[in-house]
Amino acid sequence: MAATVLSGRLLGDLLREGRRRLAATAFAPPREAALLLGAVLGLTEALTMARDDQAVPAAAAARFEALLARRLAGEPVAYLLGGREFYGRRFAVDQRVLIPRPETEHVVEAALALALPAAPRILDVGTGSGCLAVTLALELRGATVTAADLSPGALAVAAGNARRHGVAGRVAAVASDLTVAFDLGRFDLVVSNPPYVDPADAPGLSPEVCKFEPHLALFSPGSGDSTLARLFGECSRLRPGVPLVVEIGAGQLDAATRHAAAADLEVAAVLPDYAGVPRVLVLQRADRRRDPPR
Repeated sequence: MAATVLSGRLLGDLLREGRRRLAATAFAPPREAALLLGAVLGLTEALTMARDDQAVPAAAAARFEALLARRLAGEPVAYLLGGREFYGRRFAVDQRVLIPRPETEHVVEAALALALPAAPRILDVGTGSGCLAVTLALELRGATVTAADLSPGALAVAAGNARRHGVAGRVAAVASDLTVAFDLGRFDLVVSNPPYVDPADAPGLSPEVCKFEPHLALFSPGSGDSTLARLFGECSRLRPGVPLVVEIGAGQLDAATRHAAAADLEVAAVLPDYAGVPRVLVLQRADRRRDPPR
């Protein structure tokens, strides 16, 4: 009876074959074979690598082959596994949202370093998976967060992640094109990881990014900084002293600084990413009442 259930393949054989096929690509590290096979079998990566002689059911072997084929076609492993870790927590992701990056954790760090009210009202612009909105709600227990996005699919993912992490009562997913749906005077903090990739750079991007992640969340018209310019202009409606914490692209510091000045926003801080590249800006609306008389 067992022979009709098993594929006749051993776990170690499947793992070695998967590693070999992944190693032949330019983008997929061989270690991902253990992640994919482990996801199918309900095993950790370590346990998957330790069970060479375990027989694999035919159905499980077929599921592994299907995942492997999708990975070999360039689909990101986070989409295949249905999640990615961000700030120490797992967030559900699919092709409706960007995959959270480690660099975006600096937005959280910058926000948590601010002097905020005990129960801050926070707006997350372009929330995507909701990783910023949900993380801030968890780290700031008195916070209420509005998670805004133009994409209905992204809003659905963000709302699901808020439920998953138990903060649905304090995180509201709301449709908006940047900040147009809101009275910005209500908020004590605005955070954003907006689109900032120049469409002209698309041919040089990894197929994993360009073929599978949502272009609405990636690309900004012009040279990649037009969405930043628009966001900064809209945030001139913030109350004086209310911070805007925003992620920018590599090489965009000068352009972002110009757009901030044009919007009457002052650069309070610039945070580098793990590679030392300026990645996060903390901006505040200038308070002209403090200017000396001319």
